[in-house]
Amino acid sequence: MIKEKRKTFPGLIITLLICFTACKDISSDSKQEETIAEEDKIIQYSDRFSYLLEYSVDSLAFPRSADDNGIIKKVPSKDWTSGFFPGTLWKIYQLTGDTKYKAKAKEWTTFIEKEKYNDRTHDMGFKVFCSFGNGFKITNNAAYKDIIIESAQTLSTRYNTTVGSIRSWDFNKEEWQFPVIIDNMMNLELLFEASNYSKDTTYYNMANQHARTTLKNHFRDNNSSFHVVDYDTITGDIRAKVTHQGFRNESSWARGQAWGLYGYAMAYRYTNNVEFLEQSKKIAAFLMDHNNLPEDAIPYWDFDAPNIPSEPRDASAAAVIASGMLELYEYTKDKKHLEFADKIITSLSSKKYVIQKESNVPFILSHSTGNWPKNDEINGPINYADYYFLEAVLRRKNLR
Repeated sequence: MIKEKRKTFPGLIITLLICFTACKDISSDSKQEETIAEEDKIIQYSDRFSYLLEYSVDSLAFPRSADDNGIIKKVPSKDWTSGFFPGTLWKIYQLTGDTKYKAKAKEWTTFIEKEKYNDRTHDMGFKVFCSFGNGFKITNNAAYKDIIIESAQTLSTRYNTTVGSIRSWDFNKEEWQFPVIIDNMMNLELLFEASNYSKDTTYYNMANQHARTTLKNHFRDNNSSFHVVDYDTITGDIRAKVTHQGFRNESSWARGQAWGLYGYAMAYRYTNNVEFLEQSKKIAAFLMDHNNLPEDAIPYWDFDAPNIPSEPRDASAAAVIASGMLELYEYTKDKKHLEFADKIITSLSSKKYVIQKESNVPFILSHSTGNWPKNDEINGPINYADYYFLEAVLRRKNLR
């Protein structure tokens, strides 16, 4: 966790009002529909948001994470996490209406444009859609839409028709031929939207087939997911199933389960494929009913980590789960999905997870775990936790 530095930065105190709602059960012969507010929760981030404005704009220094001493890990646009910081600024603007965040989001977003030609990565959605995608929805800037379509064209070059998937990683070629990771489900949104924007069904078809292939091969009988499935490029056969960032191959890496939950709810949004919706529901049940889920619903970095309850948590996984669970609730209207998302949002909004204002880092949440096997970014702030947390807050607010 970030050590507090006794220095106070001037800034705006942002107050977000989130109205948690729940639907009463109505008898079948009743025409009355009623929604009641169970709780009004005020979340105050004193100087947390405003410090994101104070962070110096630098095309080579997107803030990715911070260590225990408050040293910020800065990355260029090619890093898979670069889109989350501008995306966070776009979402703060949506929450607050403060145009300073909109202006700053535009500045940071501009630096990512060159990634539309980067064909060496599958993370086009994380980089381009979290930045330009949010920007287009807010500004309706036609140039942003063109960048999204060009990015989809670049991403499509990584699609293999024999495998029926988009290649994820290019490293470790001595071991893997065509690795596909569960995270890649998140990048399908870029392809689906590009298809809508361009009226080119090629992108839709690729995204749809990738989701089908992943559904067929990534999941175990208990609906947990492997991290990586490696395919033979000639036959399309499976060569290996591993969990690269988890405790062991057969364990359930928390953020991987979150990507699956969110990814299949999102895929259902675009395809209306009931199999995708059912898979998201099954993953939700796996998560909600797991014996190793902590009381506050913020998972350990791996559900099978060996030293639970002394293992690091992963707030980023929790944030993704909350946001995905809220979209799932929109389709199922199952109260348990809403209540679980509310529990996570409430926990992440507490002092345990929100970084206090004395810590001068451009992040909101702590206690995320990036890559435990490599001892990298453990139990600290990471930018994608902030992004999906704010997305969950927005989705919850919009359910009103």
